[in-house]
Amino acid sequence: MEDYRSGNKETGPNVRIFFKEKTMAIVTISREFGSPGKEIGQQLAKRLDYAYIDRAQILERMRVLGKEWAKRGEEFDEHPPSMWERNDWSYQGFVALSQSIILNFGRKDRVVLMGRGGNFLFKGIPYALRVRITMPKEARIERVMKEDKLPRKTACWFVKKIDKEMTRAVYAIYGEDWDDPTAYDMLFDLAKKTETEIIQKIVTAAKERDQFNTVEARTILRLRAIAAKVKSAIATNPRFLVPTFDTEATAEGIALCGIIHNPTEQRDIEKIAKRLAEDVSIQSELHYRGLVR
Repeated sequence: MEDYRSGNKETGPNVRIFFKEKTMAIVTISREFGSPGKEIGQQLAKRLDYAYIDRAQILERMRVLGKEWAKRGEEFDEHPPSMWERNDWSYQGFVALSQSIILNFGRKDRVVLMGRGGNFLFKGIPYALRVRITMPKEARIERVMKEDKLPRKTACWFVKKIDKEMTRAVYAIYGEDWDDPTAYDMLFDLAKKTETEIIQKIVTAAKERDQFNTVEARTILRLRAIAAKVKSAIATNPRFLVPTFDTEATAEGIALCGIIHNPTEQRDIEKIAKRLAEDVSIQSELHYRGLVR
């Protein structure tokens, strides 16, 4: 709720200060292409005084870690990978890196995360609110025509193409259906509610999530983020080529899973994992095949 309070010594007694709503949740927003989901996310972040994170911030973080990864992220959005490319080790490295970045943004809480499969990454995190925003296809086509100044036929083709590619990409990465209503905590149809109504309902729900921001819940997210950090470090390291490698957050710590080439590679991976795992224990379930060197 909006709150105005009396001024302090710096502002004077007759000046009223606007205090934004204070909550400690994480909000992920999945939107259909052509809908104003991005605008809703930006307004929501301002209303809650949250950080707003979307593709731009994620790519910027990737540039800090390596320009080649930011370039791959731009190419991925413009040209979703084929089945063969999705099985490429460098593509898996890009996915692991982007997931690690998103989870680490989430560790700070007070954040609105736009798209990028956030609803799947934060599944099971009690104080994460996973929102899905849809809009009738015809209305989305009209918005695309207006905003991008496209003829109707082109806009129709574009909306259909993006819908198909996003569905395919989400399934390839998470093995989940992008449109599955059970993958979200709140679903909104812009044919039934206005942007203002949607924002207010999300604000109310975010405040209710505060009670679940506990030490136990933050620990779950912390372990998940550390597991993702370890995976991305291995997957983006040119020294390794381990297409079956994965990490998992467990009750005991972080588990390393996969089939690697030899004992030397196993030792090197375990060494990197231990260095990145902070105070979390590492359980190695790596197996190797081939000649010992």
